[in-house]
Amino acid sequence: MNGHMTIGDLSARTGVPVKALREYTDLGLIYTLGRSPAGYRLYTDDAEWCVRFIGELRGLGLTIAEICQLTSTDRDDHGGSVGAHLAELLQRSRQRLRQRIADAEQILDRIDAFETAHRAHLATDDLCWAGDPCGCELRA
Repeated sequence: MNGHMTIGDLSARTGVPVKALREYTDLGLIYTLGRSPAGYRLYTDDAEWCVRFIGELRGLGLTIAEICQLTSTDRDDHGGSVGAHLAELLQRSRQRLRQRIADAEQILDRIDAFETAHRAHLATDDLCWAGDPCGCELRA
């Protein structure tokens, strides 16, 4: 195939599922050569770089929509600088992550409070103290 690879080959090289690669291609995130005479999507080695870069950005918390924004040709909102736009997107990702951490810390606090309030009951198999209707009705 003259150094070109199919979507299956690209998937095998990158570990990214074919379904995701189709989505990335349809969104214009991966360079493609078009299709083979048999209808297979064809890629060059550049596509492997694109997939790995998408993976790196996803690993930094960017959404696919944000990656699409970053790669779009319309950069007027960001002074024309891809770097400035990426810095803004990374800041958004950082804020989302901090919010998820704060939410998780609140859950941890609720777990601690629950365990403190119900420490004696947690050592038993009796859930009547928690209002278990099935267990409490059987005892009535």
